[in-house]
Amino acid sequence: MLFRFIKSLCYKFDINKHTRHFIIKFSLLSCCFTPYAFAQSMLKFSIEKQRADKALISFAQQSNHTIIFSFDLAKQYQANEIQGFYSFDAGLKQLLLNSGLSAQVNKSGLLSIKRDKKIEEINAILKAPPKPLIVLTKELSQTEKILIIGSRVAGRSVDDLPVPIDILTNEILTNTGQTELGKMLQTIAPSFNFSSSAISDGTDALRPATLRGLGPDQTLVLINGKRRHQASLIHINPSVGRGTAGTDINAIPTASIKRIEVLRDGAAAQYGSDAIAGVINIVLKDISDGGKSSLSYGKYTQGDGKNLNLDISKGFNFNDKGFLTASLSLKNSAPTNRAGLHGSCQFKDCVLLEDGSYLMGDPRELNASRTTFKIGEIESDQIGLTINTAYELFQGETYGFLTYSTRDNKSATFFRHNANTIGNALLQDNDATIPTGFLPKIKSKINDASYNFGFKNSFNENSYIDLSYTYGKNTIDYITQDTINASFANALQYTSDFTADEIRKNIPRDAFAYGLSLSLATANLDFSHDFEFFSLAIGAEVRTDKFSVIPGDKYAYYDYDTDPQGNNLYPTDAASGTQGFIGTAPEQAVNESRNVVSLYSDIEAHITSDLIISSALRFDNYNNFNNNTNYKLAANWSITPNASIRGAISTGFRAPSMQQLYTDNVSTQFVANSNGSDQSAVQIGIFRNDSELAKALSIAQLKEEKATNYSFGTVLKLHNKMNLTIDFYSIYINNRIVLSNSLGQGLSTTLDSALTRSGVGAAQFFLNGADTHTSGLDIIATYSNPFIYGNLDLTFAANFTDTDVDNVFTPANSALDGIAPEDIFSEQSISIITQWQPKDRISFNALYQIKDLTINLAFNRYGEYTVVDAGSQTYSAKILTDLRLSYQVNENLSINIGGNNIFDIYPDKNKIGNSHAGTIVDHNGNTIISSPGVFTYSRRSTPFGFSGAYYYASVEYQF
Repeated sequence: MLFRFIKSLCYKFDINKHTRHFIIKFSLLSCCFTPYAFAQSMLKFSIEKQRADKALISFAQQSNHTIIFSFDLAKQYQANEIQGFYSFDAGLKQLLLNSGLSAQVNKSGLLSIKRDKKIEEINAILKAPPKPLIVLTKELSQTEKILIIGSRVAGRSVDDLPVPIDILTNEILTNTGQTELGKMLQTIAPSFNFSSSAISDGTDALRPATLRGLGPDQTLVLINGKRRHQASLIHINPSVGRGTAGTDINAIPTASIKRIEVLRDGAAAQYGSDAIAGVINIVLKDISDGGKSSLSYGKYTQGDGKNLNLDISKGFNFNDKGFLTASLSLKNSAPTNRAGLHGSCQFKDCVLLEDGSYLMGDPRELNASRTTFKIGEIESDQIGLTINTAYELFQGETYGFLTYSTRDNKSATFFRHNANTIGNALLQDNDATIPTGFLPKIKSKINDASYNFGFKNSFNENSYIDLSYTYGKNTIDYITQDTINASFANALQYTSDFTADEIRKNIPRDAFAYGLSLSLATANLDFSHDFEFFSLAIGAEVRTDKFSVIPGDKYAYYDYDTDPQGNNLYPTDAASGTQGFIGTAPEQAVNESRNVVSLYSDIEAHITSDLIISSALRFDNYNNFNNNTNYKLAANWSITPNASIRGAISTGFRAPSMQQLYTDNVSTQFVANSNGSDQSAVQIGIFRNDSELAKALSIAQLKEEKATNYSFGTVLKLHNKMNLTIDFYSIYINNRIVLSNSLGQGLSTTLDSALTRSGVGAAQFFLNGADTHTSGLDIIATYSNPFIYGNLDLTFAANFTDTDVDNVFTPANSALDGIAPEDIFSEQSISIITQWQPKDRISFNALYQIKDLTINLAFNRYGEYTVVDAGSQTYSAKILTDLRLSYQVNENLSINIGGNNIFDIYPDKNKIGNSHAGTIVDHNGNTIISSPGVFTYSRRSTPFGFSGAYYYASVEYQF
């Protein structure tokens, strides 16, 4: 049955023959595997002999497992020292051996610590004075409980939950050898994608992170279970996630992370908007003592892309009543460049020959630089600081965290050559403003900060309350460098006494383009109570979103050679604004906010000892559109101790982001008149749905996206060594928000009239315009066992995802209603949703530890994907290999060396959407340059980048 099930799913997702055979064989050989955190794998413990309450807390933290115990009881006993590798069961047994305490599983299936009656009886027989005991009238008066995302019942183990959850520890993240959190997650979580693009403006510096092939804004990110704010950027250029705004996942330093919980299921009924694909919960370190520092250096084999990283974390203990853990991260990343050569003419007077090549005109063409573009990893410097703290207060605990990140980035745009007279204006000497051409740069400064404080209390053995406030803000400031405002240069030659050389010398080369700001303030009140047969959690949430756009310098956006009516002021005309990245004018400034009030409840019940059923209901009220109610029903049934099935059905939603509601990005462009004899200045850009133009077209305000999620899976276990999970999901999304084409004259008489009345040549809008269906399969397997004097851990993980657009439509009762949907939404727009991310991702990881040496070998397969960009190209699957060696020099010091993509694998060469291709010859017929274009690899979407092999070394010291 399992063979047939897996085989049928492989055919459904059109997996090729070799891959299909590999999956089926591996699945059958490993037929009892569970996710990362499920297996009784060998865990490394370092716990000194100490009071049992402290030892149990350390044990729970180091094993990422919930242990329930009474502090009053445990503090009376001494636990044993454990150092080295143990399974969870063996480690706990050794910790409590002959201590007077023992571990028991209560009727709810939770692990708790009790007095060991056998030890008491032996002490009585030997007439030894027993250790002082306190008779407890209430069990669990104070407890150490670990909450796992996906359930509001403290202490629920991962394999009890009815939905799949991955637990990724800091050690797992570090073993990838990657330097960015987004890349770490992509390497070890196949359902997570972190696509690269180039010359995509702000997207180069803030890459889109996606789950299960959906959009960046359809995954909710939490920090310590609290909603994380989004980034202020919306992806406008053609890239994965176009028209969406996600979370800056790289703003959280890896050094501050204890673990990451990835909930792979719709959870909007539990956590609110955005949780359609799932939830990523980042849990910060909460160590109460000790510290760790690491220093790493690496670069790519072509000698560029040098990375230097310093991470430090330190925990402080407050009289056994609290802790404060601080983490600092410093990162310096140099750029890479994999651009092709500039093959087109850079100077005027080239002559087209019969064979398609060009004969040079200007003599400067012979020695012009051909390495004019910079395409690859961008330059970046980041400082990250995180503080996580808690302190016992009265009968409860006050807690809080602070995260701060500042990142300076620099990326390149398109090169402006000499013959580009629109962008590189001709001066009075008949030569370009910058004769050799220029490459504009975008310098972005991303500041991201958040803080949280709260109070929680278990005021009896069964009740729990949590009151908190969280605030987060993301700002981005853009400066365009190494550029010019061509219209300003053009105007100077007519309005000043400057010579051409004086204009070249004095023209400003940079300007502040604009700033973005997005903030989120959230207040939460949560209450839960454990009844005899079920657990109830209820809560309320109040949120305020604020979005701002700060206008840029006048030089960044202004048109100096055209009057307000669009008439040319001088005999020649050039482009307005800073070339490469134009600024935002004051009339495009934004300062908007909205309020959200939510009420929610969760019920989780043990119907029998083998059956858990959970349900959730949530009501959300947004002040800018209607109310929304969602539900979730899920179950986990343990058929046998080694096999269980799980499933869930839920509804979900995603509210329009503030950026989709209020982005107003209009620029002046030049369009030829109908007779082709002249050009007129027209406004083209993105218009808000509450703008005068949108109202004239009767375009309605954006509605929320609505989703229905179905999931079904199985968990199989065998001998605490091998585990397997298989989860199938199906996600239907209606009214998906997409960015329209640039809509100009000629589509309909109504649209033509509205554009003319508004003085606009073409416009784009965010519209509810598509219904989609995403279906997929997750397979995760683990194996752990002693092997040749050491221990071997194997992890196999695979994700197969397919998204179809079921329906594309235009806004009803608007001027766009009669226009064909394919004229509103381009083939490229649809393909970004359905084809630009890999159809499958497969990874296999082997971790072998023998004495002080650890070897980590990983294979990552990125499946086929297709990009539409002035043509269509399917890029073949690639397998990347990572290797990391770690040697523990002594108790405190370890040394690591490794490489990512050690066999130097690149994506397929690009055949579409290229630029500056061509062949140029001199007057003797000698070839000056012949190039297929500057985009050797697709600049639109590459799931693993195109910089090649990366090697590194690091040193870690614990103190």
